[in-house]
Amino acid sequence: MNEDYYNESDIVKDFRLPCLCTNNEEKECSLKELSKDKHTILYFYPKDNTYGCTKEAQDFRDSMDYFKEKFVVCGISPDSIESHKRFKQKHDLNFYLLSDKEKTIMKKFNAFGEKKMYGKVRMGVIRSTFILDKDLKIVKSWRNVRAKGHVEKIIEWINKNI
Repeated sequence: MNEDYYNESDIVKDFRLPCLCTNNEEKECSLKELSKDKHTILYFYPKDNTYGCTKEAQDFRDSMDYFKEKFVVCGISPDSIESHKRFKQKHDLNFYLLSDKEKTIMKKFNAFGEKKMYGKVRMGVIRSTFILDKDLKIVKSWRNVRAKGHVEKIIEWINKNI
């Protein structure tokens, strides 16, 4: 078990980040505020309005009828709230978008680090998803995922386990 970042079965310490809420309100939100006694899906993605990130966001948007009763969905990237506003408006997104410009929370989830892309190693956001229970315990994690088809895998796992 690596003590440097969160793993499955760890309890996530509450944190605060700038947030674009589902009603377009901008404020700083804590994880506990957002979870509202529901399970939470935290998904980390590299950049607003890029192909893979847009596809993943649209898949979450299109699946919100499935998630909304028991889950809160939060997308986290290093993009600014202004960028999130454009992303949300352009794609009619219906979940929370959080801004982790300093990548502090990403690093705690091991969602920022070395990536290999086109044969080159560089630092960047590692597309990852975590499901937290009502007590903020990580019950499932996916690291270094492909955007296409990922939301369907999450739903499949939830149907079998929650």
